[in-house]
Amino acid sequence: MTAPTAPAPIAVAIDADDIETAATWASAVAPHVSTVKVGLELYLRYGPEAVSAVRGANPVGVFLDLKLHDIPATVAGAARSVAGLRPSILTVHASGGADMVRAAVEAAPDTRIAAVTVLTSMSEKDLEQVGLLGPARDAVRRLAAMAVGAGARALVCSPREVALVRSEVGPDITLITPGVRPAGADRGDQSRVATPEEAVAAGADLLVIGRPITRAADPGAAAAAIAAAVRRAGVRA
Repeated sequence: MTAPTAPAPIAVAIDADDIETAATWASAVAPHVSTVKVGLELYLRYGPEAVSAVRGANPVGVFLDLKLHDIPATVAGAARSVAGLRPSILTVHASGGADMVRAAVEAAPDTRIAAVTVLTSMSEKDLEQVGLLGPARDAVRRLAAMAVGAGARALVCSPREVALVRSEVGPDITLITPGVRPAGADRGDQSRVATPEEAVAAGADLLVIGRPITRAADPGAAAAAIAAAVRRAGVRA
């Protein structure tokens, strides 16, 4: 008997306009990927129902991508309020500082807190405008080290910074990479991107992929194809 194929380390961004579509997409991709991601827009529209809808009966982890960023007490309260939804991952902004990251970690001890370093939509010019001086790589490295020191067990960074971050934080931290696009796909609003194969080769643990899968004519087939490519890249790596 052939052993079942393990889900690929992909988090599909379920950025649907309505909860019915979100549930349909999640069911279509669940056989092929490890995780489905609920973003801020869907969560604000439907609340906890969005998490229930994408989880359904599917054996996938739920990545709650709220990117919390506020004073420590407020972030702690927010993290505590969603911990009961049992997300496998919850994001906060590393730029909120060590005390804020630590507050989230302590408030949701059973959830992997992932600190977002620098958004993949931001260019070097954008970083300069908001006061993050130096190349993006340096800003990412500083924020990553600070967040891990505050207890974060995962980091979000672009594929271009994965190897640098890995050398900074070691092998035990989960590195999550948005800005992943198959060769030839539209970049959309992403600035610092890579193909799935490039991200895996750089050392990413979980690839965030949205529109190349969910906007395909058959999201399930698109997820299966990209998952197969990621598995092959992992074997080669």
